[in-house]
Amino acid sequence: MTERILIVDDDRAMCEMLHDDLVSRGYSVQWRTKAEEAFEQFMAEPVDTVITDLKMPDLNGIEFCHRLVENRPDVPVIVITAFGSLDTAVKAIRAGAYDFVTKPIERDMLALVIERALKHRSLQEQVRFLKEGREHHGDFDEFIGRSRSMEKLYEQISRIAEQPVPVVITGESGTGKELVARALHRHSARRGGPLVPVNCAALPGPLLESELFGHVRGAFTDARSDRKGLFLEATGGTLFLDEIAEIPLELQPKLLRALETGSIRPVGENSEVACDVRIIASTNRDLDAAVKDGEFREDLFFRINVVRIEVPPVRSRDTDILLLAQHFLRHAVKRSGKPVEGISPAVAEKLLAYSWPGNVRELRNAIERAVALTRLEELAVDDLPRKIRDHKPGVVISKGNDMDELLTLEEVERRHVQNALDKAGGNKSTAARVLGLGRRTLYRKLKRWGM
Repeated sequence: MTERILIVDDDRAMCEMLHDDLVSRGYSVQWRTKAEEAFEQFMAEPVDTVITDLKMPDLNGIEFCHRLVENRPDVPVIVITAFGSLDTAVKAIRAGAYDFVTKPIERDMLALVIERALKHRSLQEQVRFLKEGREHHGDFDEFIGRSRSMEKLYEQISRIAEQPVPVVITGESGTGKELVARALHRHSARRGGPLVPVNCAALPGPLLESELFGHVRGAFTDARSDRKGLFLEATGGTLFLDEIAEIPLELQPKLLRALETGSIRPVGENSEVACDVRIIASTNRDLDAAVKDGEFREDLFFRINVVRIEVPPVRSRDTDILLLAQHFLRHAVKRSGKPVEGISPAVAEKLLAYSWPGNVRELRNAIERAVALTRLEELAVDDLPRKIRDHKPGVVISKGNDMDELLTLEEVERRHVQNALDKAGGNKSTAARVLGLGRRTLYRKLKRWGM
């Protein structure tokens, strides 16, 4: 929707000049040379921001600004004056002005101030929206999000959940791959059976083998009794193999046989036992690359990679970040009992500017920390972790001495590519040439990063 701007200045030529410039920048603009007429229009029609002169014959600009803010505090007011003294600026800000610009007007600077004011208003509306608790999750109450990438994820889950085929869920650490696995199980024909998760990266090979397939008494030193294993525990339901790329190579053939035959052989047992499970696997690694590097068996890859779902990173879900933040805030407030009602627009701006390399997990941690530290009814910027409140978009490598400030090579590369795209005006061919990459290579990276 085109943003609507109201200009108020007793100088008709100034109004016309600003009108033509702002219309050329894509805004819907109206102007008035009398403050009283402008105020009537302001109260009668929707307006996103007001630009007003500070000296007008019928009403002082400071008084006019005060009236605007008093009646509609959600609309930012930008004051323009030829009298650029600090005292005048302070009076305008005290009257509720969002910002202060001096004559002669630099059009690009004014456009930047307008852009910030409109962004500020948008953030205020989003924060108010969140405080009212108007969240919508559709058919997937496991998730928070209404972004295009999440709607695509919901659609994939809907189509795949009922199909009795193996699924591989890919995505960066902290994106919520286990939530997707739970949603697939909950919306499948196996919902009446168990969902049994196992972290394949948490156990060494021999223990993982026993955990998955079970063992008989005496199979090894600590096997004091029979154990049926997770494949049998998941019979009739779903076995979720989290971080499947970490399964040792020597164990992969036994997993492949279990998937091919629908039966398993417990450690120390001579016969096989039938089991009926659906396999859902996840990984934050590139499985195709792991196969090429000889770290993952190709035959097992083809067996489990029937359908693949990619979970988007938080940085590609900017419209969901505040929804997630408010959701985590409510849970943190409920646990702590602190009277925190929401987040300030300044905090919202910081959350949206940060790239969230740790994804949903990092966002939840930041909000829980802020709730624990805050002494206010609304989270403030000082309550956020330092690397979030001090984050500067476009800065690639931290110069600080804190290990927590260092970025992963993946994040450094992503930001460098994003910077090249910005400089190239979004032209991927130009960005690829500058970066020394082939276009296909750049496209693959952009797809992996959700950009």
